[in-house]
Amino acid sequence: MASLFFTPYSYQIVSIRFTFADATVLNFALTLEHLENAFYTGALAKFDQKAFLDAGLPTWARGRFSQVADHEKTHVQFLSTALGDKAVQPCTYNFPYTDPKSFAALSQILEGVGSSAYTGAAQLITNKDYLTVAASILSTEARHASWVASAVNKMGGWSSAFEVPLSLNQVFTLAANFIVSCPSTNPVLPVHAFPALTIQSSAPGQSVSVSAPKATSQPTYVAFFTGLDKIFVKIVDGKVTIPQDLSGQVYAVATNNATVATDDTIVAGPAILMFPRDSNNNLIVANA
Repeated sequence: MASLFFTPYSYQIVSIRFTFADATVLNFALTLEHLENAFYTGALAKFDQKAFLDAGLPTWARGRFSQVADHEKTHVQFLSTALGDKAVQPCTYNFPYTDPKSFAALSQILEGVGSSAYTGAAQLITNKDYLTVAASILSTEARHASWVASAVNKMGGWSSAFEVPLSLNQVFTLAANFIVSCPSTNPVLPVHAFPALTIQSSAPGQSVSVSAPKATSQPTYVAFFTGLDKIFVKIVDGKVTIPQDLSGQVYAVATNNATVATDDTIVAGPAILMFPRDSNNNLIVANA
């Protein structure tokens, strides 16, 4: 298998072996990059410049999204070349956008998940060359997320001072919502999806309904992931109170543990909650 040799303005693939763990993490990253590549390619083929303008998006938005699409295509090519015949192939996907506006909203979410995925996976990479590549892709994904959120969707370009690190299983749970089927020849990745968690959309400080009908056991707590923090709130009569001061893209998981929310204790989720704030840090209320 291959590693990387860097020159000031280019990279080359050279023959240096990496570990099974590195190959697994890179293939997981490639799985996500295939998804993002298909997401942008499909949307840009479906919506022309007039559709973007009719949806009320800026004149330059589609051109910038085309550049983002090129980045994702490059990520796919890079990881595929590095993994060689071990590389996973693209799956069949279904993305729930209906117009450029809903496409832009979903783009912000996917780029945020991508940033959290690379942040969480960094600790699993042993080869320093590949860790550098992952960090480079992570920073680009974060720039994508920030640009879509602030320039296109008029929200804050970040959620807190830190990115949320998500585990491979947590990321796969979110990605699986868009995957219809994958080639049977793809390497089997050691990941699984948790049951779905539904939390009624609301604002911080409000009590909302929680549902995890396919969980193996009824959860007693919801843990909210914001930055590097996990805030645990007890479920009472099927409801949970959203913590105050949450901002941006927040992840929530259901657990039966009052202090631990890891893959060993999670029974459902993550769910994605959005709490956009304006430049004065005031919550943006939908349709306000």
